[in-house]
Amino acid sequence: MAQTPDGLCSFHKPGLDSTRMSGSYGGRLGDKFGTKINSLGVSVGCKARVLVLSHNVQCRIYERSRKHRRKPVLAVSKFETFSSNGKLQNIEKIPFEQLNGTNSVANSHNFEEFEGNNQLRRFVRNGELDEGLRVLEGMVYRGDIPDIIACTSLIRGFCKSGKTRKATQVMNILEESGAVLDVITYNVLISGYCKSGEIDNALQVLDRMSVDPDVVTYNTILRTLCDSGKLKEAMEVLDRQLRRECYPDVITYTILIEATCKESGVGQAMKLLDEMRSRGCKPDVVTYNVLINGICKEGRLAEAIKFLNNMPSYGCHPNVITHNIILRSMCSTGRWMDAEKLLADMVQKGCSPSVVTFNILINFLCRKGLLGRAIDILEKMPKHGCTPNSLSYNPLLHGFCKEKKMDRAIEYLDIMVSRGCYPDIVTYNTLLTALCKDGKVDVAVEILNQLSSKGCSPVLITYNTVIDGLSKVGKTDLAIELLDEMQRKGLKPDIITYSSLVGGLCREGKVSEAIKFFHDLEGLGIKPNAITFNSIMLGLCKTRQTSRAIDFLAHMVSKGCKPTEATYTILIEGIAYEGLAKEALELLSELCARGVVKKSSADQVAVRM
Repeated sequence: MAQTPDGLCSFHKPGLDSTRMSGSYGGRLGDKFGTKINSLGVSVGCKARVLVLSHNVQCRIYERSRKHRRKPVLAVSKFETFSSNGKLQNIEKIPFEQLNGTNSVANSHNFEEFEGNNQLRRFVRNGELDEGLRVLEGMVYRGDIPDIIACTSLIRGFCKSGKTRKATQVMNILEESGAVLDVITYNVLISGYCKSGEIDNALQVLDRMSVDPDVVTYNTILRTLCDSGKLKEAMEVLDRQLRRECYPDVITYTILIEATCKESGVGQAMKLLDEMRSRGCKPDVVTYNVLINGICKEGRLAEAIKFLNNMPSYGCHPNVITHNIILRSMCSTGRWMDAEKLLADMVQKGCSPSVVTFNILINFLCRKGLLGRAIDILEKMPKHGCTPNSLSYNPLLHGFCKEKKMDRAIEYLDIMVSRGCYPDIVTYNTLLTALCKDGKVDVAVEILNQLSSKGCSPVLITYNTVIDGLSKVGKTDLAIELLDEMQRKGLKPDIITYSSLVGGLCREGKVSEAIKFFHDLEGLGIKPNAITFNSIMLGLCKTRQTSRAIDFLAHMVSKGCKPTEATYTILIEGIAYEGLAKEALELLSELCARGVVKKSSADQVAVRM
């Protein structure tokens, strides 16, 4: 407690966040008032109200009328500290005896408000947001002052669950209740709008704020505008920010510099860098990394390396991300020898490489087929304090699979597991694809069956890969079992799944079963593609059911699926297979004249007939 110049009392509650508690006062009242008060919450909105501090101490509060106040409310708690929504000014001690009879009314009202805020906090804490909103509405209807922190959490909760309309409803209630809002509450709502892509609504909130926006407010909006490619609008917001004398910080300029690099090039971004420095805002390593990345994307690697070397003279030392940007650019331009040298320079300068650093090199070397050198890099990682992850091994496995060295791929899969690095679904999909292409579908099925026990859940592409592999080697019965399994696990088959099965069944001469699956996929709302139709027509033609194949052509067109060259050649060969070679050649000649079938394809079909 402190004495004001006019002899009145003011109170301050130590240890509270000053940004959150602006305009809020609380404190301990000790022996001076004859009793100990653990906390004080003050919410007032009239020119003079009585404040009950304890059973034997009361104060009269003088305060100017506030904007949006609907009705004066006495908010007092003897039980718990909670955020007040008004400034406590000019407190005059008044003997308890002079105010006889007011205590019970005030305490009753205060108890209701206290309980309402307690309920509100509890619902928000438990994630029961709609119940919290109902409590808030009831409180404001009674004239109670809601706790601003709980309401901010309520707004945040609605925004996280994508319910920005309800978050706005909370804000509207707060503004009408007479609660003194702070910038943090507005920032939470603006952030929610930005994350949900409602930038126009965020800008409307910025316009109507009853408190001054801070740099966080503007940075949130600027980031969203820049990420949406709206640099011009972002620069207009920056102008508004400067006019309101809210000065940009390093984050503000870094956001704008990054967007300028993408849209207008590094040259324009450098002008922003100069402006940033002229305003006394010092660039940090993130700012310089953004510029170096822009320079690299413009293909000016030599200039980027020069910038990297000059960074210490700018008062900023490059970090591992700076080097990774250069390293990636070196690899993309084929300069892997320079990339390895840069890695050595990093270590010499005391800049420890990260897992990402090594993965960039390994990925590049594997794509170039330099698997031996990639393995050397992989084995060096532990010496630099880096543990390889699945992204370190995946390029190696892919490289071995590409070279059809399946034994080596499986060997490195085992090495990977033995070192405590568990493969992810990308690793297994790579391996399964290669095994199926190599005809080793039994091994692929075995690995698929072990995935769940290894803590790696198969996804749609995993099943599609193995189903396609089985269908191509005439094992459609097993493929159908996998279809049932994936559906039991809640995975929905797509057109790729059904096209693989239909094609496999037709190749095995099980055309009726293939047509059944064809109708199943239509019933599921999956649109058949040309590959699916062609598979059915090929199967029908091979079983001398060309007339039915022609019916499928008509069905294909009616469904808006455009026939391909293969569609027509399948039907022509089917007609010939039924003993109508002359008619087939005439139809082929006409289709060739119309440009539907290429002459080279027509010649091949004619030879086969």
